[in-house]
Amino acid sequence: MDFYLVDVFAEEKYQGNQLAVLIPSRTLSTEEMQKIAREINFNETAFILSDKQDNGGYDVRIFTPDVEVPFAGHPTLGTAFIIQKVLENNESKQITLNLKVGQIPVNIEGEQLIMKQNPPELGTIIPDRDIFTEILQIPNEDIDSRFPIQIVSTGLPSVIVPLCSLDAVNRCKINHNNYQNFIDNVIKANILVFTPETKLKENDLNVRVFVDDTGFPEDPATGSANGNLAGYLIEHNFFESKNIVYRVEQGLQMGRPSILNIQAKNSQNSIEIFVGGKVFLIAKGEWY
Repeated sequence: MDFYLVDVFAEEKYQGNQLAVLIPSRTLSTEEMQKIAREINFNETAFILSDKQDNGGYDVRIFTPDVEVPFAGHPTLGTAFIIQKVLENNESKQITLNLKVGQIPVNIEGEQLIMKQNPPELGTIIPDRDIFTEILQIPNEDIDSRFPIQIVSTGLPSVIVPLCSLDAVNRCKINHNNYQNFIDNVIKANILVFTPETKLKENDLNVRVFVDDTGFPEDPATGSANGNLAGYLIEHNFFESKNIVYRVEQGLQMGRPSILNIQAKNSQNSIEIFVGGKVFLIAKGEWY
């Protein structure tokens, strides 16, 4: 079967988040797909189950090296990129993926691929900041007390933790035992920390996303988590607007600089979220 390697949310090759996309030539079992994802050992690997559409979309499954996930942002964009190039011969300007979380449309606008995420579920506000000072190993004063720590999900949940400075974001270092205790006793979720202080002046937020229980302690570019953050920013009027457009820098601390372009707005008592970025084809080959 054919496979493709792409970099997602990158401004040039060898940046952003790596993804493997496979187009099986026969039906694969869940166990086989999981073994392939473990062999590739990227944060996620995507499988396009058929070169034919079903109900207007392409059936796709996404795996980390350890588990299947119902939705993930950079695999959605990267897989849509391959479908458009390989199966649609560059003709379609919208690709719809049938994922476990539902149908996710991806628009192609020039170099940008833009996905519309599900409306965010704004979950529990966690008042005990000490939990996260212990997980992130930072002092209490690094957490921005103007905004809450909150669980938000557009398909995969994130705990959103606002920090006061870029220095605070840079100093975050996960305590694995404390994080695992949180996952076991509260919720299985990634932790997103952010600050409006950025390394590059053209960007609006600096973000890090920690996913300790997946085998990869940190993610260089996370579409799903940044969609969760967009819902949080609207809900708490962070930019003092209910219609926001902004750029996120992520992955700088990992040496995989990434740019995510985000738009979010209140629309008929629901929050619409769009997450976009560039995708680069790195390699193609045959999987035996």
